[in-house]
Amino acid sequence: MRFNAGGAVAVGVVENDEIAELTHRTDRVPLGQSLVLSGRRWARSQVRLLAPIARPPKFLAIGKNYAAHTAEMGMPAPDAPLFFNKQSTCVTGPTDDIWVPRDAASVDYEGELGVVIGRSTRRVGADEALGAVGGYLVVNDVSVREWQRRSPTFTLGKSFDTHGPIGPWVVTPDEVPDPQDLRIRTWVNDELRQDGSTSQMVLPVAEQIAYLSQSMTVEGGDAIPPGTPAGVGAGFDPPRWLVPGDTVTVEVEGIGRLENRVIAEPA
Repeated sequence: MRFNAGGAVAVGVVENDEIAELTHRTDRVPLGQSLVLSGRRWARSQVRLLAPIARPPKFLAIGKNYAAHTAEMGMPAPDAPLFFNKQSTCVTGPTDDIWVPRDAASVDYEGELGVVIGRSTRRVGADEALGAVGGYLVVNDVSVREWQRRSPTFTLGKSFDTHGPIGPWVVTPDEVPDPQDLRIRTWVNDELRQDGSTSQMVLPVAEQIAYLSQSMTVEGGDAIPPGTPAGVGAGFDPPRWLVPGDTVTVEVEGIGRLENRVIAEPA
């Protein structure tokens, strides 16, 4: 995890209600490396959690990977996996504010598991792909639907500043026996909007990594949110967009939760 304590950014590991700070040359989470404790410890209440990966080298999401979500959006199932970029400048922390842009109102939530690559790999098979995973986190793939519809790549509507809350930490793979058996829930204020399972994915995590690696090298630190279950705001009639004053909470079983306030974009 990354955190701010007394104005300084540090890296640490979570141990119950405490954070053990690591001795580390940079403020990057040391995926797949040996961890050396500095001896300093903090209560969770003393620190502000930051995005575990401040700027992922690649932020590669997939669309239409839950059949019920595809249906609620009124879209046909894709012929091939539909990947798109979220620009890494959208990344923000697990408790940071989400902005409603001044030039767009259709701001939506998408609660997701997030897969973090720990070891760079190329042309890996699905049977070996999980060996490249450095850990898992929680993602809210915040989307501006009107901008998303303007481009077949989705990128513009997925990349507004503050529209990539991730965290609250990276959970190592040994603590996640099966990434295809995790419950995902999203609340807006106190209302449960999404309640699904990663078992409902059309293309499982391992197959997604294998597919991407045929085209590109997936690198350490890359973040891959593998799709969202049904229940997004666009799926209601009429749509139920996020508005200033809302709070969005996304929880993935065994991983953690994000809790972000929604505010108007500052001047």
